[in-house]
Amino acid sequence: MTAVTSVTAAKPMVIGVDIGTSSTKGVLVDRDSGAVVRTAVREHTVSRPRPGHVEMDPRVWWAEFTGITAELLRTGGSNGAVGAVGVSGMGPCVALTGGGEPGTEEPLRPAILYGVDTRATAQIAALGEELGERAVLDRCGSLLSTQAVGPKLAWVAEHEPDIAARAKRLYLPSSWLVSRLTGEYVLDHHSASQSVPLYDSRELEWYEPWAQRVAPWLDLPPLRWPGDVAGTVTATAARETGLAAGTPVITGTIDAWSEAVSVGAQRQGDLMIMYGTTMFLIATTERRLTMPSLWSTVGAYEGTRNLAGGMATSGAVTEWLRGLFGGPAHAELLAEASRSGPGAGGLLMLPYFAGERTPIADPLARGVIAGLTLEHTRGDLYRAALEATAHGVRHNIAAMRDADARLERIVAVGGGTQGGLWTQIVSDVTGIEQEIPSVTIGACYGAALLAAGAIGAPDVALWNPVREIRVPDSALRERYDELHRGYLDLYPATKPVVHGLSAG
Repeated sequence: MTAVTSVTAAKPMVIGVDIGTSSTKGVLVDRDSGAVVRTAVREHTVSRPRPGHVEMDPRVWWAEFTGITAELLRTGGSNGAVGAVGVSGMGPCVALTGGGEPGTEEPLRPAILYGVDTRATAQIAALGEELGERAVLDRCGSLLSTQAVGPKLAWVAEHEPDIAARAKRLYLPSSWLVSRLTGEYVLDHHSASQSVPLYDSRELEWYEPWAQRVAPWLDLPPLRWPGDVAGTVTATAARETGLAAGTPVITGTIDAWSEAVSVGAQRQGDLMIMYGTTMFLIATTERRLTMPSLWSTVGAYEGTRNLAGGMATSGAVTEWLRGLFGGPAHAELLAEASRSGPGAGGLLMLPYFAGERTPIADPLARGVIAGLTLEHTRGDLYRAALEATAHGVRHNIAAMRDADARLERIVAVGGGTQGGLWTQIVSDVTGIEQEIPSVTIGACYGAALLAAGAIGAPDVALWNPVREIRVPDSALRERYDELHRGYLDLYPATKPVVHGLSAG
């Protein structure tokens, strides 16, 4: 009797890993169906050595990546079944190294994080005056701000000249992982387009005159698109991660844009709202639009353009409140906030606890809670924080429409979509419907989708279909219109006092 051996081919898998502000997340995903096979998370904290300074050691990014890949590969698929690796991360950040072989370098200092780090206000003003705000907006698509890379580099040159003298390469979290995995020094076009004023968003290339003015000591990386293959896993990286040597690794991009990929919000007229530690909005536009109060960038895919906005804090405020309240579960606080009801018992909050990015671009702005009485509860305060972020979203959407952006389909993504109350409040305050996709884990899933595109042609609709639609309650529109007028009035009314306190 002849024995018959049945051999079942391993399912093709992809891995996506995202370096976020408060955690690193990874997913192992079935390339064909988009089904999430396994997830892994590593929590971390950023460093705040001085007011306005927000940093993180890039070595943590690689340590967490290797731990996550080991966990993802332990079950649910062998390393040989992983066909490609995707990466993304918070940004734009500034991590500097002194050269040497890519993939072996050590950081010269902790990475300076994105717009939540507000140290470079003097450099923003000086560069803006020298280069001309109109010229910067026209060439780069965005004004110099706390989100921009250039002023942070100028700050290093001014305050840490010894670091600048040794610095040769610039990394963001995604490109740091790519370098460690493949030995390649590259950056994606989207991340470059947030590196104002180093990148020409009209010509889609580094703008050498301004790059030389801001950081002549830097060797800027070659540019690719986020879904392009940057290289393959080296033998050294294979030993550290458990991935198979030779596995393709995509170039990757900034987390919010990877989140937009994860929910298919890449068509003209799409708007993605990311609910996380910070809030981010990305509109895909028919053409290059510029607005001083927003960021105009190139998209995650070649040929696409985006108009974007970002709030410096959102989930960070609710987490701060939770800590003040002694650490109750968010579900408990959400239930209390729901009972508080629209208007939070007469409270109105400005969510500018770490300054604000768009549309007011004020690093000296601070949080304000108006209307407090002895009768207010923690549920009222938690509700006020959720409503504050919703008013911030409405403020950004109004700015996008003023810039002539067409917003037809709104998709929500991120950890804050869980539970339903936050997204419902945003819909009620803004008057917009939001699609909630089946998978809202966010950027790591988008990185996996980009990786799948490098070895096939995944169907985004199949990967992540719409689960539900959040519809605004029309009965609340008049009440929230009134509160929004108060929200818009509260910032200029309190600005002189707040700026004085910030400066003191």
